[in-house]
Amino acid sequence: MSELVLNLENVSKTYMLGKRSVPALSNLNLKVKKGEFAAIMGPSGSGKTTLLNVIGCIDKPTKGKVLLDNVDVAGLHESQLYKIRRNKIGFIFQSFNLLPYLNARENVELPMAAAGKSKAERSARAKELLGMVGLSGREGHRPQRLSAGEQQRVAIARALANNPAIILADEPTGNLDSENKQGIIKLLANLNLTQGTTIIMVTHDSQAARNTERMLLLKDGKIVKEMQGLHANKKNQTCPHCGASIQINDDTCPVCKKSIYASDELFSS
Repeated sequence: MSELVLNLENVSKTYMLGKRSVPALSNLNLKVKKGEFAAIMGPSGSGKTTLLNVIGCIDKPTKGKVLLDNVDVAGLHESQLYKIRRNKIGFIFQSFNLLPYLNARENVELPMAAAGKSKAERSARAKELLGMVGLSGREGHRPQRLSAGEQQRVAIARALANNPAIILADEPTGNLDSENKQGIIKLLANLNLTQGTTIIMVTHDSQAARNTERMLLLKDGKIVKEMQGLHANKKNQTCPHCGASIQINDDTCPVCKKSIYASDELFSS
C-alpha cells in the first residue's frame, strides 16, 4: 500500500460573519498517497480555496485533523507552520507571483535562501530546475521578458526548490491561453511521472482536470464525487476501454482507436 502524504480526518472550517457562522468545510475526509496527481473541482463557494489554505497550513480548521507526512499540523504554532510551508509544501499560483526585480534564477532561489542553503547550492539547484521545466538559457531573464507560460514554468521550478512533500497548485492554467495551458498541464503530469511529485490542483478547467490521475468534486464543503482521470491510465499504460498497452504520449488507443480522455461532462449524473 502506498504511503499517505496527506490525510484529512473530519475537517470542518467555519467563518464568522458578524454573529452568523458560515461553514466552508464540513466533516471533510481526504487521503492523498505519495506520488498522486489529483484535481479538486467545484462551483464557486464550494470550499476549494478554504481546503487549499487548510492543506497549505495558511489557515487552520475549526475542528478535525490535518496530517501531513504523519504530523497533525492543525494545532501547531505559526512558527512551526512557517517551517512546514517552507520545507514541505510548494505553491503554484494563478498569477505566478514572481518578484519583478529578480530574474528567473533568483526567483527560484528564494525558497532555498529562506531554508539556509548556500549560494552555490541555490544557484546549481535553480539551474537544474529551470532546465527541467524547459527554460535553459532563460535563467537571467526577468518576468517582464518572459511569456505567461514561461513565467508559470519559473513558478513551478520555484515550487520544487526545496523538494517539497506536496505541490499545491491554485488554478495554475487560469491566466494562460490554450497552447500554454496544455504545455503546463503536460509539464505537471511529466513531473509527477518522472519525479514522483505529489500534486493537488484546484481548477475550474475540465480539460486540465481530466489530465490528472484523480478528480474530486467538492460541493458544500464536502467531497461528493470522485473519478479517475487520464493520467491514471497513462501511469498504468493501459487503455481504459480494451485493456491494450498504450504509451505515455498516446491520446487514443492504438488498438481500439478510442479516446483515452475522459468525457467533457466529468461529474454529470
